[in-house]
Amino acid sequence: MENYLDINKNSWNAMVEPHLKSDFYFVDEFLKGRNSLNSIELDLLGDIKRKSILHLQCHFGQDSISLSRMGAKVTGVDLSDKAIYAAKDLAKQCGTETKFICTDVYNLPNVLNEKFDIVFTSYGTIGWLPDLKKWAEVISHFLKPEGEFVMAEFHPVVWMYDDDFERVAYNYFNEKPIIETTEGTYADKSAEIVQDYVSWNHPLSDVLQSLIDKNLIVENFREFDWSPYSCFRLVEEFEKGKWRITKFGNKIPMVYAIKAKKR
Repeated sequence: MENYLDINKNSWNAMVEPHLKSDFYFVDEFLKGRNSLNSIELDLLGDIKRKSILHLQCHFGQDSISLSRMGAKVTGVDLSDKAIYAAKDLAKQCGTETKFICTDVYNLPNVLNEKFDIVFTSYGTIGWLPDLKKWAEVISHFLKPEGEFVMAEFHPVVWMYDDDFERVAYNYFNEKPIIETTEGTYADKSAEIVQDYVSWNHPLSDVLQSLIDKNLIVENFREFDWSPYSCFRLVEEFEKGKWRITKFGNKIPMVYAIKAKKR
C-alpha cells in the first residue's frame, strides 16, 4: 500500500493528545522521575551509561527520555510530527538532552548520519512496517561493529485473534496488509477518535531471519506468557504490572524479546 505512511501518520497524530492525558502513559508521574521501561527490556539492555542509543518508533519519547535518565545518549525517531513535538517538549521539561527526529524508519538513513552502540525498539512497532528485510537493513546500517540490537514486542500469536479473543481472525504469516478502522485507542478506549490503520503481521521466523541476513547474531531470545501493558481487552493483572488474557491464562505467549549483536 503506497499511502500507508500517510494513513498511519494521521492516525498516530490523532492519538498524541489523548495519550498524553491518559493514565496509561502516567505523564505526571513520569515528569517526577518514574521510569517508563519494563523489566523485560531493562534486563537485555544492561548498563547503558555513556552508550549511544537509537530508539526507533519512539512515540512521544517516554522510553527515550528514560534511557537518557539512565545515562545514555539517545536519539528517538517517530513518524508522527505531533509525537515528536510532544517528545521534545517532554524532554525539555525533564531536563534531558534527548534528541528527536521525525521520519519513517525506512527513510532514516537519508536524514541521520551517525552510528550507535545500541538500536532499540519496543512494543507495537514492527506491525506498522510492511518489509522486515528493509527494517533489519536500517538497524544494521546504524549499528557500530559489535553494536547491539534490543527489542521487546508483542507476540505474533496475540495478533492472530479478534479483539475479544474469541476466534482466530488473522493469518499468523504476513499474507497482506490489514486495513481497519478503530474507535478510541489502546491507551484510552473512550477517546473520541475514529481512525484508519494499515498494519502487517510478522511471524517470528521473519523477524529472526531478517536480522540474521543482515549480519546480526541473535544472542538472546525470550518469550513471555504476560504483557507489561493492559492494552488488550479482557485482561487480568495476575501480578503487579503483569497482564494476561483472562480466558487463556498462561497458555499463550504475549511478548517476546531479542538481543542481537552486529558482526
